Parts: sequence; structure tokens; C-alpha cells
Amino acid sequence: MEPILAAVIGTLVGLVAGGASAYAAFRVQEGRRIQAATDAASNVMKEAEGAARETVLAAKDEALAIRGRADEEVSRKRTELERDQEQLSQRREKLDRRFDQAEQRARNLDKRERTLQERERELEQHEEKAHTELTRIAELTRDEARQQILDSVADDTRGDAARIIREIEMEARDAGEDRARKIVVTCIQRCAADVVSEIVSSTVTLPADEMKGRIIGRQGRNIRAFEQATGVDVIVDDTPEAVTISCFDPVRREIGRRSLAALIEDGRIHPARIEQIVKKEREEVDKVIMKAGEEAAYAAGVPRLHKEVIRLLGRLKYRTSYGQNVLDHSVEVAHLAAMLANEVGADPELARAGGLLHDLGKAVTHEVEGPHALVGADLARKYGVSAPVVNAIAAHHHEEEPETLEAILVESADAISGARPGARRESLELYIKRIKALENIASGFTGVEESYAIQAGREIRIIVRPEQVDDLGAAQLSRDIARKVEETLEYPGQVKVTVIRETRSVDFAK
Repeated sequence: MEPILAAVIGTLVGLVAGGASAYAAFRVQEGRRIQAATDAASNVMKEAEGAARETVLAAKDEALAIRGRADEEVSRKRTELERDQEQLSQRREKLDRRFDQAEQRARNLDKRERTLQERERELEQHEEKAHTELTRIAELTRDEARQQILDSVADDTRGDAARIIREIEMEARDAGEDRARKIVVTCIQRCAADVVSEIVSSTVTLPADEMKGRIIGRQGRNIRAFEQATGVDVIVDDTPEAVTISCFDPVRREIGRRSLAALIEDGRIHPARIEQIVKKEREEVDKVIMKAGEEAAYAAGVPRLHKEVIRLLGRLKYRTSYGQNVLDHSVEVAHLAAMLANEVGADPELARAGGLLHDLGKAVTHEVEGPHALVGADLARKYGVSAPVVNAIAAHHHEEEPETLEAILVESADAISGARPGARRESLELYIKRIKALENIASGFTGVEESYAIQAGREIRIIVRPEQVDDLGAAQLSRDIARKVEETLEYPGQVKVTVIRETRSVDFAK
């Protein structure tokens, strides 16, 4: 038994050992298989991850492409929508215009219909009148019928004649402007008068400053006697070797100047001698005035004037207007008026007399109140000047209406003489005030940045801020400034108003 048991146990031990070795071998193989499967699975995972990554990238690219196509489609749709909206807006505007046109046509048709109805009623009335007229004509004689036909033809012809006359007047006006321009230019060329301004001097030169004491005299008796005799003011100041004569009357100022110059030359300065010299110089100035008046009348070709008229003309020798000598200006106006009268077929003698005497009132303006044109006309009337010449004097500044062609020619000649370049001037103080006033008026408007008066105050240039004043505003601004200048300032000729609106864009290249 024991051998059998031992054999069985050996066998079992062998089987267990073989099974253990087999199991160990199996485990080794199984581990290898598991490792191989794990490696294969890892490779598969890596491949799957790579494939998944590529799939995600491809999906993102495709999504971006889809989004780009979608954006392009949206942009295209938006563009088409905007174009459609613009077309719809244009169509709506066209429809609105057509609707307005249709309404306008409907109103025109209604108006035409009413007009036609009115014309139908007028035709019916005319037919009724014609029927009545025919009935009446049937009862007229031959002469009566002919007279009615002539009257009807005359009425129709009168309308045609009025139309023809109006056309002729328009043509004559157009041609007349050109001819008037040529006449004025021709007269200015023919009349080559001096334009140098003559100003009466009010300063008397002394041989030495010691003479001032002699002029004043003891306790001022000499200077008081001189001022009382002449009616002028003698100004003795610190000006070396000179005294000033001041008086609003140019004739008295001239008498004072000549008297003082004679006293200085004579050397004997005392009240009695002052009276003698002043009396003598007054007589001399009266002679000079009469001579100047006679020479002016002779130069202008106006004879047979009253003695007092000649005296008044001579007084104009010592009057100036804007620096222009009034007597020389009067003679020049006489020549210009006569030449204009010859050109247009008017009376040159009448125009010559009106031109010479047109400023006669300036000889006594400070003595008689009123406009110098009316004062001069009253004086001329008083001394027997003809009525047409008196009207020319009174009307040259529109105080009266001109009654003759010669009066208009005198006014034109006066304007031509005063407007000559250099003929008249303003004092420096008045000129500066006018320039400043021009610039202040322009600067007072909204949007004005700078203003400059140029060309001796004949033009004002205004620079505006472009952000405040547009193009239409600039045009309106120039008109407003021109109206304000007309209302507030007095100036010779005309003032040009120029508004400048400038926009600048500046950049730098670096």
C-alpha cells in the first residue's frame, strides 16, 4: 500500500510541479500577450488621437471656410439690400415727382378749363356784341361805317405802335449808355485841367523870434488891435520864427495874413499903423477877388455877369473843398458842361453858365444858413441870372428837380470834376477815422476774423471763419456790411466790400 501511496503521491507531486511550471509558463506567456495587447492598444490610442486631432483641425478649417463664405454672403446680401433700398428710394422720389407733376398738370388743366370757360363766355359776349353791332351798322350810313372802321383800325394800330416805341426805347437806352460813356471819356480827355490842390496858408514866417514880442506889444495891445481890425485869431506859440493866423472865413484869413506880412516887412507895429495896413490890404484883397472873378468868367466864357456875382466868384479863390480849389473847380465844371452839351445837342452857353456858378453859394455858406446849392440859386436869382441857370445851380445836388437837360449836364460835369484822380483829398485825421470806422463796422459782424481797409478806404476786405460762415453766408455778409456802410458813413465815390472765406488742410510727411 505504501508503495502505491508513495507512487500516487509522487505522481501527484509531479503533476502539481508540472502544473505549477505549466502555470508559470502560462503566466509568462499571458503577461507577454497582455504587454503586446497593451502596446497595441497604446499605438491604437496614439493613432486615434492623431486622427482625432487631424479631424478637429480639418473641422476648424472647414468651419472657418464656412464662416468666410457666410460673411461674404451676408456682405453680398447687405450690398444687394442697400442697392435695393437706394433703388426703392429713387423710385419713391420719382413717384413723388410724378405725383407732384400730375397734381400740377391737374391744376393746370383745371386752370385751363376755367380759362376756356371764361373765353367761351367772352366769345358769347363778343358774339352778342357783334350781333348788336351788325344790327346797328345796318342802320349806319356809308361815311359813318367807314369812320367806325378807321377808329377800330386806329385802336389796333395804337397797341402795335406802343410796342414798337417800347422796343425802340430799349434799343436807344442800350445804345445811349455806350454813347454817354464815350462822350464822358472824350470830354475828360479834352479838358486837361490841373488837379493840384490849393490850400490857403495860415502861417506867417518871421525874420526872427524877437518879432513875436513886437507883434504882441506892450501888455498885448498890438495883437489885440490886429485881431480886432482883421477879425482873425493870431496864435503865437513855440514854433520857431512863425505865427499862425486862424479864422473860419478864408477871405478874412487872407487879409490877416497879408496885413501881418506887410507889418513885419514895414517894421512899424502899433495900433494906428495896424489899422492903416489892414485897411489897405482889405482893399487889395477886394481887388484880387474882383480880378479873380473876372478872370474866371473870362476863362469859362460866361460874359455879362453882375458885378456882385463876379465878386462872389472871386471869393471862391480862397475856398477849398476836400483840398480842391472851388474857383478852379467851377471853371473846370463850366468847360466840361459845355463840352457835354455840344456832344448831346444841348445849349452849351447855358451849360457853361450853370457850371461856372453852380458852387456860388459856397462863397457865403458861413453867412447864410442852408445848402450851398439853394443859397447859390437865391443869390443868382437876386442878381438877374436867367431861370434855367438858377435851376441848374439849385439842382446839382438834388435839392430841386432838374428842369432842363443842361441842369443834368451840370450835375454830371460836377461829378466828373470831383472824381478826377487826385482832384480832392481828405484831411489825414478824417481819413484815418473813416478807415477805422470801416474796419470797426466789418469787425462787428458775427464770424468775422479780420478786416482790412485798402485802396485809401475804397475797398474793405473781410476774412471770415470758415466753420462759422458758409459760402451763402459769405455772400449775405458782404451785402449786410455794404448796407451798414451806406447807412452809417459818409464817403466819396463807392466802397467795395470783399468777403474772403478760406479753408486750409495741413499735414506733414515724416
